[in-house]
Amino acid sequence: MSLRSTAAIAVGKSSHWFLHHFLHGGTSLPGKVTLALDPDVLETLGTNYETVLITGTNGKTLTTALTVKVLQTTYQNVLTNPSGSNMKQGIVTAFLTATKAASGKQLAILETDEANVELVTRYLHPKVFVLTNIFRDQMDRYGEIYTTYDKILDGIRLEPDATIIANGDAPIFNSKNLPNPTIYYGVDLGNDRQLQAAPNTDGLLCPNCQHILRYHQLTYSNLGKYYCPNCGFSRPKLQHTVNAIIEQTPTSSTIKIDGQALTLHIGGTYNIYNALAAYSVGRFFNIPASKITLALDDQDQKVFGRQEVIELENKALTLILVKNPVGLDQVLQMIKTDKQPFSLAVLLNANYADGIDTSWIWDGRFEQLPFNRIPTILAGGERWRDIAFRLKVAGADQTEFKQIESLPAVLESLKRAPTKHIYVLATYTAMLQLRKLMAEQGYVQEGMD
Repeated sequence: MSLRSTAAIAVGKSSHWFLHHFLHGGTSLPGKVTLALDPDVLETLGTNYETVLITGTNGKTLTTALTVKVLQTTYQNVLTNPSGSNMKQGIVTAFLTATKAASGKQLAILETDEANVELVTRYLHPKVFVLTNIFRDQMDRYGEIYTTYDKILDGIRLEPDATIIANGDAPIFNSKNLPNPTIYYGVDLGNDRQLQAAPNTDGLLCPNCQHILRYHQLTYSNLGKYYCPNCGFSRPKLQHTVNAIIEQTPTSSTIKIDGQALTLHIGGTYNIYNALAAYSVGRFFNIPASKITLALDDQDQKVFGRQEVIELENKALTLILVKNPVGLDQVLQMIKTDKQPFSLAVLLNANYADGIDTSWIWDGRFEQLPFNRIPTILAGGERWRDIAFRLKVAGADQTEFKQIESLPAVLESLKRAPTKHIYVLATYTAMLQLRKLMAEQGYVQEGMD
């Protein structure tokens, strides 16, 4: 370790200690400070770690959390970035705060922003890349889905011997020939039919002949058992599958993975894919299937801002991050299955971390919400006017409809909600702002790192 790296790491650790003891924490600033002193410090920090990079549009944070839970059944030394700080500075902070054991395999399971895959790969030389999905998201940052995938591929191509564990139901992950060994996972319920995705769905063109893809099974968006009727391009062979979805509620999914039954204690079809990705990583590391499913069946699956249930007075507030059209629509499909009355708040910001273009809110099917079971709906956030208009068009003013700009006023209104259960859908910075306010009032721990 060079003198420069040693000094940078010492200063970074000191800044983290100060922030967490006097200023209520911080997940990226210690990394920024360290990188300012030594831009190449990540290579030093990552020495002797076997690294797994988890990336994609949706599901990175939960997939990372579940993968860590699975690997901790067998390995003691598992480093991660649990708060979702997934750019280079956040990953540096994760290494700064880790306790490095004297012996045993050292694993780093890291959620990584799609645009940072190449940068992180140059320093950490991953053993495994996990690809969850690619959907239209923050187009001001990423562009179209093919541009996003190219950013990820720029990193993967630096490590041609690393194993790729990819969502085989996503056509884009089968669109390029790569030398890397590849493991595909997906959903195969055995009920083949002739299906067609909605016409406004992204990624429906065959990468070989540009014909529109068709499906034998369609899970959601462009995910499923796809095929091209023109040239024969089709879903690759899956090594690991969800082969039964037995029951789903807003808070759980009972499924079978490779024939092993388990209940995932978090709702949403999209989270079934996240659990399957974590399962696939566990099998790659030779953890027995029975041991993995037991870990995934654990009821303690609280993840920062991702269907995180917070006790607010005598109510259960479920905080859910939304940030793009496919993710938003899947959340709406999930919460509408709640059979009990619930209150709903949607908090919209448009900062850099959220994506400055808010047009994606029009692709979420708010019109399908069961307004007769939602006695009150609240529109808030810095762009409250935009989301209020969207909700009004969808029919939200059929019930009590509130438009509140002030975040403290939003929280006070939530405390007075007429139902025991509240869903709060929030963009990234809105979620952080709400959690910070709830932390100041003692309802939640500000960070989960």
